[in-house]
Amino acid sequence: MNMRTPSLADLQQAMRRSLLEVPNESADEHAAAVVLADGLDPQARLNIYRNTAEGVLVNALRLAFPAVQRLVGADFLEGAVRLFVRAAPPRSAWLDEYGAEFPAFLAQMPHLSSVPYVIDVARLEWQVNSVLHAPEVAPLDPARLAQLDEDALGSLRLSPHPATRLLRCDSPADTIWCAVLQQDDAALRAIELADDPVHLLVQRVDEGVDTLRLSAGEWRISKALFAGEAFGAALACAPEADGFGLIGAYLARGCFAQTSQIAGCIRIERGLST
Repeated sequence: MNMRTPSLADLQQAMRRSLLEVPNESADEHAAAVVLADGLDPQARLNIYRNTAEGVLVNALRLAFPAVQRLVGADFLEGAVRLFVRAAPPRSAWLDEYGAEFPAFLAQMPHLSSVPYVIDVARLEWQVNSVLHAPEVAPLDPARLAQLDEDALGSLRLSPHPATRLLRCDSPADTIWCAVLQQDDAALRAIELADDPVHLLVQRVDEGVDTLRLSAGEWRISKALFAGEAFGAALACAPEADGFGLIGAYLARGCFAQTSQIAGCIRIERGLST
C-alpha cells in the first residue's frame, strides 16, 4: 500500500508538536522522518531545535516581565516560564502577544501564594507590554466632539485607543513596579500592601509608558466608556465624580481613537444644520 506523501501543512504541524509541545514518541517520529541525518541523528537535531525554540520563548517572557524577575529571582522566573511554555505554547508567530496568560499561570503556583502582589505586578507588566506594542492609531481630535449637540454627544460611544488600557489591582502594583525597576529600596520600604485596591490607566506616551491612578468614581466611568457604553450612560455610573473633567483629560491625553461612528455623527449633525 502506498503511503500518502505528507503535505507541507503536515510537516509544519509535526515540527510544531515536536518543538513546542511536551515531547512524545508520536510527535518525534513524524518530525524525525523528515529531518536529514547528515552525520547527526534526527532526534539529536530535533533536540537542538527544541532547545532553541524554548530558549527564544523564555527570553521573550523574561523581557516582558523584568520587575517580576527582580521580585522572584531570575532562576525562579526562568523555571516558571519554562513550565508555562510547555503548558501553553504560542498560537501565533507574533511573540509580542505571547504571555497574556502568564500572570494567571503564576497565580496558580503555590510558591507565590504568600506574595500575591507579585501577580498584580505581572498583570501590570503585561498591560505595559501590550500598550508598548499596540498599533499606531490616530487619537480622537476633541474638536470633532464640539460639533455634536447634547443628544448626539450623550448617545456617542467612544473607542479606547489600543495603546491605552485599564487595570484594577488589589495591591499597589504601580508603586511596586516603579520602585523595583528603579531599584529604590526606600520607596519599597514605604509601600503599604494593606492599602485599598488601585485603579489604573496604563498608557503609552512619548517617554514610554505612564500609569495614572483613578478614583473609584473615575474607575466606574472609565470602565463603562472603555466597554463601549454610551457617553451619557457612562457619566451616570458615578454622578458624584467630575465625569466631564475626566473625559476632557482623557481626550487631551489621546485615550480614544477616531472611529467611523464619530465621523458619521458629525455628518448627520451637519446635515441637520443645513
